[in-house]
Amino acid sequence: MEARSLLLDPNRYDPRYFDQETRRLLRATIDWFEARGKRKLVGDYHAKVFYADFLEFAAAEGLFATFLTPAGEAGTAPDKRWDTARIAALSEILGFYGLNYWYPWQVTVLGLGPVWQSENAAARERAAAALDAGGVAAFGLSERDHGADIYATDMVLTPDGAGGYTATGGKYYIGNGNCAGTVSVFGRIAGVQGADQYVFFYADSRHPNYHLVKNVVPSQMYVAEFRLEDYPVRAEDILHTGEEAFSAALNTVNIGKFNLCFAGIGMATHGLYEAITHAHNRVLYGNPVTDFPHVRRQFVDAYARLAGMRLFADRAVDYFRSAGPEDRRYLLYNPITKMKVTTEAETVLALLGEIVAARGFEADNYLPIAKMDAGGLPKLEGTVAVNLALINKFMPAYLFRPGEYPAVGTRTDPADDEFLFRQGAARGLSKVRFHDWRDTYARYAHLPNVAVFTEQANAFAELLSSEQQGDLDTSLTIGELFTLIVYGQLILEQAELTGVGGDLLGAVFDVLVRDFSAHAVELHGRRDSTPAQQRWAVSVIRKPVRDDAAFDGVWRQVLALDGSYEMKP
Repeated sequence: MEARSLLLDPNRYDPRYFDQETRRLLRATIDWFEARGKRKLVGDYHAKVFYADFLEFAAAEGLFATFLTPAGEAGTAPDKRWDTARIAALSEILGFYGLNYWYPWQVTVLGLGPVWQSENAAARERAAAALDAGGVAAFGLSERDHGADIYATDMVLTPDGAGGYTATGGKYYIGNGNCAGTVSVFGRIAGVQGADQYVFFYADSRHPNYHLVKNVVPSQMYVAEFRLEDYPVRAEDILHTGEEAFSAALNTVNIGKFNLCFAGIGMATHGLYEAITHAHNRVLYGNPVTDFPHVRRQFVDAYARLAGMRLFADRAVDYFRSAGPEDRRYLLYNPITKMKVTTEAETVLALLGEIVAARGFEADNYLPIAKMDAGGLPKLEGTVAVNLALINKFMPAYLFRPGEYPAVGTRTDPADDEFLFRQGAARGLSKVRFHDWRDTYARYAHLPNVAVFTEQANAFAELLSSEQQGDLDTSLTIGELFTLIVYGQLILEQAELTGVGGDLLGAVFDVLVRDFSAHAVELHGRRDSTPAQQRWAVSVIRKPVRDDAAFDGVWRQVLALDGSYEMKP
């Protein structure tokens, strides 16, 4: 697989594996941005112009309504469904043109999560109608004093004596909170103790008792602080109560955070096009910048990391779509897409920024925007540390207790992923089983850097099976090492499905070998690492196998991107 087929290219984009209406909407989105042009894109970014024109386009096309209405709420509309594959595709396209256009889409996904999980048919019908009318949604969970700590909400519902409630309290950091007709709000009922006090209810930002306070960020995005003052909450507005409200919050985040990785892939892809076209056509000391060995190395590293992001995330889609009560492997792959792929996007854009130097700060380019905004992705829907702590819960079962599952193929079929709205209680993670990771690595043992990384992975499993496990299983550094093993497995699975060549896979695993060694060094230097841990850390440091011909082959793939895409003026 060459660079042109691996990366989103607006000039050639036509995903034939999707149905006709999906292809039309994705193409229409690209065409809208391209016709609008780069000057408008970057000018509005720096002027902090609210993206009303994008929301108008999405409303006119029925974009959000088509992609975010489950089939069960679609009535007679044949193209509406909750299809993770095409949701991922749109997330990548929006990220490609800027995080500010991805963001209102993302928070609409989150705002709809508690509604589509609810047994309240009237609320679901209301939300579907609001989408049809071109509306967006908001997820009213976070608060200024408590963040997303759902145990400590100050949004209080007081019984009104007529079977309903009045809600009073504030929410903070709420995307689309300025314009959402569907706002899923988390709160608690006054005078009730324990889990029974918690509730999700349906609100509307246009209601007179909904008070918009301000935009809390200096950006095109509207990330709202709002207050409800004696807001009437009727019985038909209640979405969830008690333990179900907790699960709805956590399961919504499970659904929504998957999109962050595709935003990062889109941003890094656009940045790569801009960087290679600039660098290869800029002459310093009589030579193109790309003649410098360190520049070629940085480009190959950036492209290899981007390829790894692409391969892992695409394979994770398949497991997400194939999930069910007996197969919850997606619960591990999901936080890795969120934590690992988004931090890789930061790394890729930092490498590209090093290459283009001052060009990476100029106001009329896309790369400075991407470099600035990519840092937000790892912090949304749970920090890196929060997601690593979640990842660690799966470690013993993944490493030592494999299960048997039917083969999962590529899932781009037009199916409705309705299981995501009936995930059930967010517990029992230690009972989830995974297919044997060693089998996947064994099929690629002929690639030298896969073989080196497999040595490191096996050494990690040996460490975790020893008496050290009790000291290590809560360590974030150990979580980083474990993540790389899962990451590499799904990269290889997707490479097998799509025919990625050995040169590119060698470059991807060159990166993984070095990253594993770097985390081992970090473990060695931790204040709390034991002598045994330090000895282990030193023992797993490896140098990737050097293959100059393979490096040159990957470099040619990168160089082929010179001039292949540049956003219209």
